[in-house]
Amino acid sequence: MRPISFSIEKEIPGSLARAGILHTPHGEVNTPAFVAVATKANLKGIPSVHFKELGVQTIIANTYHLYLSGLDAVEKAGGVGKFMGFSGPTMTDSGGFQVFSLGVGFGKKISKFLPEQKDPTKGRDEREPNSLLQDFSAPAVWDEDLATSHGKLAIIDEEGVSFTSHLDGTFHRFTPERSVEIQHRLGADIIYAFDECTAPTADYDYQKEAADRTHRWAARSLKSHRGNIDKNNTQGIYGIVQGGRFEDLRIESAKTIAAMDFDGFGIGGSFSKHDILGILDKVNRELPKEKPRHLLGIGEPEDIFIGVESGIDTFDCVLPTRNGRNGGIYTSRGKIQIPNAEFREDFSSLDKDCECIVCKNYTRAYVHHLFRTHEMLGPILASMHNVYFLTNLTERIRLSILDDTFKVFRDDFLRCYQSK
Repeated sequence: MRPISFSIEKEIPGSLARAGILHTPHGEVNTPAFVAVATKANLKGIPSVHFKELGVQTIIANTYHLYLSGLDAVEKAGGVGKFMGFSGPTMTDSGGFQVFSLGVGFGKKISKFLPEQKDPTKGRDEREPNSLLQDFSAPAVWDEDLATSHGKLAIIDEEGVSFTSHLDGTFHRFTPERSVEIQHRLGADIIYAFDECTAPTADYDYQKEAADRTHRWAARSLKSHRGNIDKNNTQGIYGIVQGGRFEDLRIESAKTIAAMDFDGFGIGGSFSKHDILGILDKVNRELPKEKPRHLLGIGEPEDIFIGVESGIDTFDCVLPTRNGRNGGIYTSRGKIQIPNAEFREDFSSLDKDCECIVCKNYTRAYVHHLFRTHEMLGPILASMHNVYFLTNLTERIRLSILDDTFKVFRDDFLRCYQSK
């Protein structure tokens, strides 16, 4: 029996939305679910002892960063979960996104979403930095001399990617087989096939080239994983659908990946906000119904509703903690910036409809004070609240599917959330 399985509890007629249970060696995940991003085996300032009360069922860690900074220690600790003091299910990505962010995306504020005003017909050489959407941009702090020492920090070829470490400039090489080997050592319940995540502004020809290469890398990743009997019995592997914002490439990619014997599927790469719903719906109709589907790197409240209706089971996104560190707070009435002067004497909770540990114990005025005085507790409390907001939202979506009130809940939530 495979270590990863998925059971569907209820579906919404006329929709791909479903509530289910993802079964893993370290426990079950009730879906739809938000997967917290623990890039370096750390949920950005939030101790793992708080995960349960924040509704965190599972986390996803980053293969690239853990490989460079702590692979041996993670392996000796017994895997990423034990290393960070978390007993629940874990995932690791393949490092494929770093191919994008360190290669063609390096030095540009390019996100996984394409701004609507950009011309989608522009080719790779005509790309412009994305000044509007910085949610998924390349890391902001780099040594300029290091960044230019090899022309690019990542060079892609048919066999894999060669890159220099952003930490010390040392040279490294990832192939599908190497990515799988590293993820075996990291010990997560679910690992991902190595893929190439393209920029959203890449033209059709390059998106097709990258998707075809991703398919070949997927087959090699799967072969490498299945060939390790021990890891095959303890870790599941997801294949990744690519193809950018082009519907025909996405559908072709979904059909190709679906034909392979993966335990589940990730939807990766870049989208236009305008067409994400249509593409996701069509992609997921090509994937086996009985296997789980994960949307990589996208998880704003509006996106989660779109994803659920399109058949997505799990989501991950860095925004809860990234926004939190910068004073951005999710509330049932929309997002607020807690450092703003209007909250100096606001003694209400961060969100009057929230039952998280932060909202039960602290006021807007106090968290505002922490940010204005540059106390580290401010970003921590904001991040804790934001993580709970999204885990609680997906749990409420799940319950609404189970009790046949999803559409009413969706409309009521979005009407309030978008009212500001």
